[in-house]
Amino acid sequence: MNGQNRKDIKPGIEVEIVLKADQRTGKLTTGTVKDILTNSSTHPHGIKVRLTDGQVGRVQKIK
Repeated sequence: MNGQNRKDIKPGIEVEIVLKADQRTGKLTTGTVKDILTNSSTHPHGIKVRLTDGQVGRVQKIK
């Protein structure tokens, strides 16, 4: 499942995100969602989230 729909993402689920610094390379970071930062219901580049370890990025894949 891709990370473009806010309704699919809930705190506590495991996701793969791309960090701002990794957008050019597309390197994915795995973690658990703490907060959802995007207010709109969808976003073409992925919903922005904060992971439990504090990293912020856009969801590319929901595990």
